[in-house]
Amino acid sequence: HHPDHPELVLLGGNKDAKGRENIYHSDVSWRAVPSMGSMLRCVECPPMGGDTIWVNMAQAYAGLPDDVKARIEGLEAVHDLMPGFGARMSAEERLVNREKFPPATHPVVRTHPESGEKILYVNEGFVTHLANYGAHIQYRVGADFRLGELDLLQYLYRQATVPEYQVRMKWRPNTIAFWDNRSTQHYAVQDYFPAVRRMMRATIIGERPV
Repeated sequence: HHPDHPELVLLGGNKDAKGRENIYHSDVSWRAVPSMGSMLRCVECPPMGGDTIWVNMAQAYAGLPDDVKARIEGLEAVHDLMPGFGARMSAEERLVNREKFPPATHPVVRTHPESGEKILYVNEGFVTHLANYGAHIQYRVGADFRLGELDLLQYLYRQATVPEYQVRMKWRPNTIAFWDNRSTQHYAVQDYFPAVRRMMRATIIGERPV
């Protein structure tokens, strides 16, 4: 965090970090009330690389086949802080953050509060499973009540990687990006080691997804 403005988060700047750990995600979807949006300012850019990719998840939903849309209608996904950040925490920090930020359940298809668009709201960074998915009893195998869930989630995750839904920004010092976290995912391309990229981010409070 910025020493004088704790609401600002400082990102990057570690010359020893090789990256490679990023994944398409929506910021803080693991909160019960995720953010509405974020603003990101580039403080220091690498000479090459370090782009950011954003994905329009309203387009991703619109591009789904009708049978998939019908299949995911009414489903809810569990979003969890730990898959994205737990490995960086001590055991004590994990216990504290688990109590502070328990897993949150959000609709797989949320409705944008302003535009009314339907949005595919699952991301590989923080979603662990579907809360209310179950195979029909005739398809259950032993104790497996979730037959096909992983395949469905992997298919939904892959929609964020479709180039036609994406835009890519090349940063310059003092470039500022402002995006809607409710309807997008993003990916910070980490292709600039051993150079560094330093950013400053402000996150804007949102509302519970419906």
